[in-house]
Amino acid sequence: MDFSQVLAEKTDTILYKWVIAVRKDRRIESADDLSYTAIRDHIPDVLKAMVTVLSKSEDSDVKSIVTAGLQHGVLRAEQGFDPAEIAREYHLLRTVIFETIETDLLRVTPPGIIRSMRLIDATIDEAIARCFKSYVDERLRDLQYLYISLTLHNEELTRIVSANQEYLSQLAHDLKHPLTSIIGYSDLFLRQQRQKTEIEDSNVNLEHIERVLRNGRHLLSIINDVLEISRYDAGQIKLQPAPTNVRELINNVYEMLEPLAVKKNLKVAINCDRAPEQVFTDSLQLQQVVTNLVSNAIRYTKSGTISIVCQRLENERIAPMLPTRDFLEENPSLVAKGNMAMILESPLGKSGYFAIAISDTGIGIAPEDQARIFEPYFRASSSNQPPLPDSTGLGLAIVYRLVKLLQGQINLVSQVGVGSTFIVTLPLQVEIS
Repeated sequence: MDFSQVLAEKTDTILYKWVIAVRKDRRIESADDLSYTAIRDHIPDVLKAMVTVLSKSEDSDVKSIVTAGLQHGVLRAEQGFDPAEIAREYHLLRTVIFETIETDLLRVTPPGIIRSMRLIDATIDEAIARCFKSYVDERLRDLQYLYISLTLHNEELTRIVSANQEYLSQLAHDLKHPLTSIIGYSDLFLRQQRQKTEIEDSNVNLEHIERVLRNGRHLLSIINDVLEISRYDAGQIKLQPAPTNVRELINNVYEMLEPLAVKKNLKVAINCDRAPEQVFTDSLQLQQVVTNLVSNAIRYTKSGTISIVCQRLENERIAPMLPTRDFLEENPSLVAKGNMAMILESPLGKSGYFAIAISDTGIGIAPEDQARIFEPYFRASSSNQPPLPDSTGLGLAIVYRLVKLLQGQINLVSQVGVGSTFIVTLPLQVEIS
């Protein structure tokens, strides 16, 4: 029996079963939102090369295995897979291949079975090795990019810190741990590379790289927030207004942050039925405002609902914006405590304004902290809820400045243990100076 022909005929079946297995495997979360084509990637090339390896009449197509493995590793790095997920999907590929061809295997002689199994294993092992090599190379490129970015930011960060001595201690504390981790793991990884560790150690090295990248990105996030505050205070941020679809903008923010809410089993309720059809504003700055407020609501809410409401203002008042019907039905205690049932006077004028309100059922903010919540580096806390370890106290300070830049105003209604509501009131059309 020409076993390579059997494998060639069943390639499509193997691919289909493998993609289904990857989708169902809870240990490969990175594949959840990928299309069939994105998951399949270069695996067909691996199987095609495997056919030539099993064939007694054709030359083994080793080059195809090498190329497919390398390309697969690069793509999986770009898709955000971690090393364990890649190893798992190759394990599934091996399993699916043997399950699909089991009946045909049993028809050949024992030496034939052994030969076929050995060649299939060798092909997959070679593909794994090449895949991990390109994956490591891609992660190293990410690491180099982070290093360059940190170097470019260093001079401006030094200037900012020098100009804000009162916040030096807090800022140094926020930067210390991720920076120490970057230096430590980078040094460990480089030393291991110099010693030319065996391929069995590649998973350990990859974990080091992942920690470096994770801490590096966190550090860059802190630095970027500091720079954003600095640019605003220096008057370097200029409005670039254009016609903006607010409903679409809010939906885009929701789609971007939905995985974070799903991960915490939070429901997000959106009501834009009374939103203006179009406003004239800086969509980029407005999107950052909404993104910061919604992500904050998710981070500080353990269970319950996040509500996003947008509506045009009429008669100097925001009609009872909050909560949405779903929000009220799922959180009746909020109505009883009177935390969210409010009608807010518009501070900006009689007409020509709209508002976006974002509510949560999170930890709430104490009255004594509400007056300072928009100050840079201030982080509200209580005996029951210390500040989150990755919080810098800059998110709401940036929101406050951007809302002011957009010629609007932000209000807060909050109760400890019940939740918070941030209401952003903005003009339908910003004035261009």
